[in-house]
Amino acid sequence: MIYLELFWEFFKTGLFSIGGGLATIPFLYDIGERYDWLDTSIIPDMIAISESTPGPIGINMATYSGYMAAGMLGSLIASLSVILPSVIIVILLSKLLVSYSQDKRVLNAMYGLRPASLGLITAAAFALLKVSVFTFETFVETRNILDIIDIKALILFVCLLVARIFYRRIHPIIFIVFAGIAGIIFKF
Repeated sequence: MIYLELFWEFFKTGLFSIGGGLATIPFLYDIGERYDWLDTSIIPDMIAISESTPGPIGINMATYSGYMAAGMLGSLIASLSVILPSVIIVILLSKLLVSYSQDKRVLNAMYGLRPASLGLITAAAFALLKVSVFTFETFVETRNILDIIDIKALILFVCLLVARIFYRRIHPIIFIVFAGIAGIIFKF
């Protein structure tokens, strides 16, 4: 049964996560809330690992999730399931776009997909910010307003964000390596 669940959930994820790998993150949280084979608390770590390994992040996260849920066969099923919709859609659309690339309806559909992609990616960013920078559990325990934010994580986030904005020529892996080293040094 778990193999069918993996296939169906990651097929849907691949079908509806328009905008790239980061758009899969809200779907992973949804899967984790509905099934016990994906623990949502590991999603930030999964993203960090997926970002620092070669290949598309969405496929890497599907592979990781599938492996955690059902071993090697689970990782294979989740990986193939998440790419299958794209393969089907690209084959179909490539035939249609040649004929209808300037059609007003096609252009309008593409125009509508952009904000949808941005919305999914922004939702993922907020979910990551919530688990990476905000420490609501600590605040609930201590009732100290200063415990809502992990100051070290916020400083690292802001520094890397500003550096990435102003130093676009530096490869993202450098920022990931730097963040990992900072995490070790400052014990995040």
